Amino acid sequence: MVNWIIKQTQHLLNVFGAIFTKDLFKVGGNEFSLNRLAQLLLLSAIAYFISRSVNEWIKRRLLGRLKFHIGTREAIASVMGYLLSALSFLIVLESAGIDLSSLTVVAGVLGIGIGFGLQNLASNFISGITLLFEQPIKVGDYIQVDDLFGTVEKISIRSTIVRSRDGVFVIVPNIRFVETNIINWSYQDPKCRLHIPVGIAYGTDPAAVTEALLTAARKEPDVLSDPPPKVWFQAFGESALDFELLVWIDEPENSEPIKSALNFRIECELRQRGIEIPFPQRDLHIRNLDSFKTLFKHQIPTVPSQETLPPSENPPPQLEKAIPKSPNNWTLRDLLRRMPYFETCSDMELLHLIEYGYRQLFPGDRLICRENDPGDSFYIILSGSVEVFSQRLQKYIASLHAGEFFGEISLLMGIPRSASVRTLEDTILFVIDRNDLQRLLVTHRNLADRIAEKLSERQQSLKSLGLLVDEEIEGEEKPLIWIRKRLNTLFGI
Repeated sequence: MVNWIIKQTQHLLNVFGAIFTKDLFKVGGNEFSLNRLAQLLLLSAIAYFISRSVNEWIKRRLLGRLKFHIGTREAIASVMGYLLSALSFLIVLESAGIDLSSLTVVAGVLGIGIGFGLQNLASNFISGITLLFEQPIKVGDYIQVDDLFGTVEKISIRSTIVRSRDGVFVIVPNIRFVETNIINWSYQDPKCRLHIPVGIAYGTDPAAVTEALLTAARKEPDVLSDPPPKVWFQAFGESALDFELLVWIDEPENSEPIKSALNFRIECELRQRGIEIPFPQRDLHIRNLDSFKTLFKHQIPTVPSQETLPPSENPPPQLEKAIPKSPNNWTLRDLLRRMPYFETCSDMELLHLIEYGYRQLFPGDRLICRENDPGDSFYIILSGSVEVFSQRLQKYIASLHAGEFFGEISLLMGIPRSASVRTLEDTILFVIDRNDLQRLLVTHRNLADRIAEKLSERQQSLKSLGLLVDEEIEGEEKPLIWIRKRLNTLFGI
C-alpha cells in the first residue's frame, strides 16, 4: 500500500514537471515554458523593486541633500524611475535569453496598432513628458484648471493629481495642461492681487469710504503692505456707488479665507462710520394719478401742518445747541486739510493722500515708539500732542503738537530710533510706512522741504545730547545740504 502511494506521488510529480517544462510557445528561437515564465516574472519583480528602491534613494537622499525644489525633485525622480524600470526590463529579457533584435519588427507593428488605438493615451504620455521637462507646473504649485482650484500633489506620465481646496483628489489628464489655459498662482512670484467689490449708498463721502476700506485692508495681517492696498471707484451703479478694494497677498491658496476676513473687517469699519450698504432700489412713476381717485370710496383725510395748528397746540421752539464735534469723529480728509503743508490740496489730492497712510488713535500717556527700535514709520500729528525724550539719558527733548511730525531721522539715516515718543493726551497720528513715504514726498514737495528744515534743527539738538554721532554727516557739509542730498538719494527729490 505504501509503495503504491509513493509510486502515485512520483507519477503526479512527473506529470506536473512535464507540464511546467513543456514548451508553450517560441519567440525568436527561444522556447518558453511555465517554469521559464515563472522565472521571468520573478526576475521582473526583483528588478522592479530594485529600481523602485534606487529611485526613492535618489529622490529622498541625493536630491534632498542638494536642496532642490520639491517639484524639481519629483520631476527628476519620475524620469529616473521610468528609465530605471525600462533598463531593468531590458536586462531581465536579456538574462532570459531573448534576442531583442528579433522583437524589432513585432514591436514596430504593435507600436503602429497601439498608436492608432490609443491616441488619447499617447497624447497624455507625450504631455506628461513635456510637463516633467519644461516644468510649467510643479508639485506643490497652486493652480487653476477651469473651475478647479487646487495644489499639485503628483505629476505622472498619464495624469496629474490635484488636491482641491475641499481636500478632494482630482485626477486630471495631462493633455488638459497642454491644450487649455492654466493659471499657475505659484509660478515664479506667488504674489497676487484680490479684488473686493463694495456697494455704497448714494450721498456718501467717497473719502470716508476710501479711508474705511484702506483701514480694513491694513488691519488684515495676511494683506501685504508692499505693494500697498488701493481703492478704485468703479462706477455709478443702479442702486449704489460701486467701489473696489484691491489688496496684494503672497498666499494664493488662502485667497478665499482672506477675502472672507476682509469682508468681515469692511463691514465692521463701515458700520462704525455709519456708512450704509444699500439694498437694490427702483423708482416707480405713476401716470394719470387723478384717474385713480375714483377707485377710492373715501377721501383721504389731510393732516394739518404745524403752521395751521392753533398757537396753543404749537410746540415751543427749541434752540439747537451747537455741539462741537470731536476730532476723533472727523474724517481723515478734514484732519489732513488742517495741516499747513496740505491745506491747499484739492479734494482729489487729499483722496490720493489717504492712500499713503492711515490714522491711528493713541490715548494719553501711551508709548508710541521706543529708543533703539528699528525705524520703519513716519508720523504726522493730526491732533493732540506728544513728548520726545531719551530713556538712556533720562532727559526731556521736546514737545510736539498738531501739524508737526517725527520719525524722519531713522528713515532718512537708516539708523534705529534715536529717542522715545509718548503721548501727552489723546492723540491722532497719520502713520506712513517706509514704502509709501517716497510717493508722499514726490507729490508734496513742500512737505519734503519742511522735513529737511526740521531734520536739520533736530539733528543739532540730538548731537548736543550725544544721541547722534558726527559720522552720520558725510564730510564737512552743512546739515541742511546733506539732508537735501539724502532726500535726493533715497527718494529722487
